[in-house]
Amino acid sequence: MTTFAAGKYAFGYCDRTGFRYAKKDLVPQIENQRPTGLMVGKDVLDEDQPQLQLGKIRMNDPQALRNPRPDQSLDESRRLFAFNPVGGGVTSLGSRTVGLDIEAESGRVTVTTS
Repeated sequence: MTTFAAGKYAFGYCDRTGFRYAKKDLVPQIENQRPTGLMVGKDVLDEDQPQLQLGKIRMNDPQALRNPRPDQSLDESRRLFAFNPVGGGVTSLGSRTVGLDIEAESGRVTVTTS
């Protein structure tokens, strides 16, 4: 078995920044749960992100029901509803956004063509 010198005063250079660090402060860079071979300073280490390891953990996130059976007797269950952030009644034009009516005015516009 090989033994190495303690290197209490040894230093090394970060593979990412090129800065000088104490040898004990250099750590291996890990990507996708595997070392890349780079030795980087503790302050510039990129932690291995779990969201980049898609497919390694089986996830089951069902969002739809198989063979749904909605209530068929009520008219309300047969209608589609739209997003209505304010609520309220129906305007004379059929809009369901009471309180969100927009009015605008324009000044004089001159168009010159040559």
